[in-house]
Amino acid sequence: MQELEQSLRAAPDSALLADILRETILHPLCVKYPPSAKYRRCFLTELIKKLESTAAEPLDELYQALADVLKEEEESTHCYKNYLLVLLLIVNSKSMACADASLPSRVLQPSGDCVSLCESTALISGGTTGLLTWEAALHLAQWALQNPGLFRDRTILELGSGIGFTGIAICKTCQPRTFIFSDCHPRVLRQLGENIQLNGFTPEPDVTWSIQTESQGQEVEGQNCQNPKVVVAELDWGSATEKQLLGLRADVVIAADVVYDPEIILALIGMLQKLSTSRADRKAPEVFIASTIRNPDTHQLFQAELDKAGIRWQVIPTHSSCNFLYDVQPDVTILQLFI
Repeated sequence: MQELEQSLRAAPDSALLADILRETILHPLCVKYPPSAKYRRCFLTELIKKLESTAAEPLDELYQALADVLKEEEESTHCYKNYLLVLLLIVNSKSMACADASLPSRVLQPSGDCVSLCESTALISGGTTGLLTWEAALHLAQWALQNPGLFRDRTILELGSGIGFTGIAICKTCQPRTFIFSDCHPRVLRQLGENIQLNGFTPEPDVTWSIQTESQGQEVEGQNCQNPKVVVAELDWGSATEKQLLGLRADVVIAADVVYDPEIILALIGMLQKLSTSRADRKAPEVFIASTIRNPDTHQLFQAELDKAGIRWQVIPTHSSCNFLYDVQPDVTILQLFI
């Protein structure tokens, strides 16, 4: 906003604000899946303040957009959020200004796709925190988009999927063969299923995740990974059996923001131990857990319990900033576990 104000002061022109308005509040994606009325109201109010602080001509579109938001009904308990996906491209440095032209350059480029989600406007809703997207899910998705080869043509199991951001982003960009979303809260599972369909995927009809057979797994080997098989599983870490998990045939297991309460750490580790023998070939899946370090003691307890259970771990180097976050950059760590 500060840069915008400086631009307007240097060259007062309401056309710049008109362009911003069309690319944000009036963008077709935003019109179809609108953010919360409170957010749109604050955003438009700030734009108007910037406009009125300069000598630029008044912009009727801007005032009309704010009037339309103010006329909306009372604030809903849910809103939409749209996340633009950014891919990491490796390009030849010879075509760029680079100190060493022999080295490839890593370039971030919009994929042209996005993830649209219906989320709760409250941190806790219906007795769960799983109805909105948390920071570690954003960081894990960015890391996945920068490492698509880890997921391509493989079966991915996500623990504690919440409303689905990380998994949907991976399905749209990393070409997995099968992606299994899982959670245990009924309201979360319902919203998760709706968000998956909102983004153009259809969960497998009439397929019970816990009784998938090896032959079913083989049927999708040649499946077009541009359109992965998607499954939504009700998965309780405490009650899931090794026999049930065997049907999942997971090559990679991921989770984000599941290490936030000391009381669930042992259940999570127990689940990981079951997963270590859940493949018919007895090859343990690769595991990656992303955590926002809100309480260092809780994260240290998780690491200590992993050590007790004989599960080796290492920190995965990642970028300190996340493209999906523009305000505060939280402390997020991704651990690779060797189960």
